Amino acid sequence: MAWLGQRWELRHGDELVGAITVEDQDFPWLSGSFAAEDGFARWAPLFAAERELADELADRDDADLMDRWERLHDRIAESLTLVAPHEPVAHFLLHIEDDKAWFRWTND
Repeated sequence: MAWLGQRWELRHGDELVGAITVEDQDFPWLSGSFAAEDGFARWAPLFAAERELADELADRDDADLMDRWERLHDRIAESLTLVAPHEPVAHFLLHIEDDKAWFRWTND
């Protein structure tokens, strides 16, 4: 239960755009409550579109949908940084829906 209660930050440069408090872990996924900051408003449409495409992909295998999802994911990952309690992580996959977030990460 090493991750429970930890606060992870979502940043755009030096700007804090949101924070995740880990409430559950099902390795490799961590999930918890998401507290958006003012700066999150500009990223919210990207996360909403990413979730919509991810839901569609769960229902059907479609190369065009996968390409669209990958482009959204790449834009999120290139623009934002997920910061663990002690340092930024190298790679992450993050879903945000309303006040919930779930993610996986690696430093490889």
